[in-house]
Amino acid sequence: MDRTAASLAVPPMSASGRRGLYVETEPFATGWLPADGDHEIYYEECGSPTGKPVVVLHGGPGGAINPTMRRFFDPARWRSVLFDQRGCGRSRPNASLDNNTTWDLIADIERLRERLGIDKWTVFGGSWGSTLALAYAIKHPDRVAGLILRGVFLLTDRELRWFYQDGASMLFPDAWARFLAPIPADERHDLMAAYHKRLTHPDRRVQAQAAAAWSQWEGDTLSLRGPQARPAKFSEIDFAIAFARIECHYFVNKGFFGDDGWILNNIEAIRGIPGWVVQGRFDVVTPLESAWKLKQAWPEAHFEVIWDAGHASTEPGIIDALVRATDRALF
Repeated sequence: MDRTAASLAVPPMSASGRRGLYVETEPFATGWLPADGDHEIYYEECGSPTGKPVVVLHGGPGGAINPTMRRFFDPARWRSVLFDQRGCGRSRPNASLDNNTTWDLIADIERLRERLGIDKWTVFGGSWGSTLALAYAIKHPDRVAGLILRGVFLLTDRELRWFYQDGASMLFPDAWARFLAPIPADERHDLMAAYHKRLTHPDRRVQAQAAAAWSQWEGDTLSLRGPQARPAKFSEIDFAIAFARIECHYFVNKGFFGDDGWILNNIEAIRGIPGWVVQGRFDVVTPLESAWKLKQAWPEAHFEVIWDAGHASTEPGIIDALVRATDRALF
């Protein structure tokens, strides 16, 4: 590949020596992938059409892709494929819970790989994206060239209770009070179930109130930089409803995994895949314990803890580690 062209895209480095994001680029191709039921999956390809393929899995469940996600990759050397998962972003129908499970999303990833004529690709994902990346790799290890993960989430009952019932609430009591506000006291013993009832309510106004509180709780806890780092889309009601409905749908169903701890119970399937794991030391949304357990079960993976970072992918230390990871994965 043309190394001169690649050198033009080198991201800036801060005074502390940390890497920044690559230049902003536009997709060279976009499309819609028909899926089962009424679903149509929006996808885009960025960077170089002849570059090393990588599929980018966004968080949530219920999040969406955004232009910043393209910028973790050298556009001269990567062929980055991004897509909005079922019911999310520009995928249709919006906020749909029908035929929307982890296994449906894994089938979509395979369907997209085949549509684009890719034999094997690197899989890049953070938060829920790391969950989906690991589950996909376990099911299709022969299609994964490498895994780059951030904010590891194994989707266990312990993690869900920490963030949605009792744990993170002790660190953010003010934000937690806002999260509790829409739920009557007699339903607070199972907050995910209480929110699920409201997020699937036929009255959109009930959905909207619950979605706003659910999304704000996550936004308030994302970053060490505070609420000002909350993604702007969390305040958009259509985004908030899709995000909260789909996320809660997955969580009350325990990720649709057969057993609690499914990922670590099946980790042997990916032991031969190169991996790079990046974790914020002060990640409250997906605490370090999960990444640590993954490293113990998968010792071959590179493991890096960022001491001055929380959960957000846009914190300087996380950006630096992920850009170094994508650069290294090219060689």
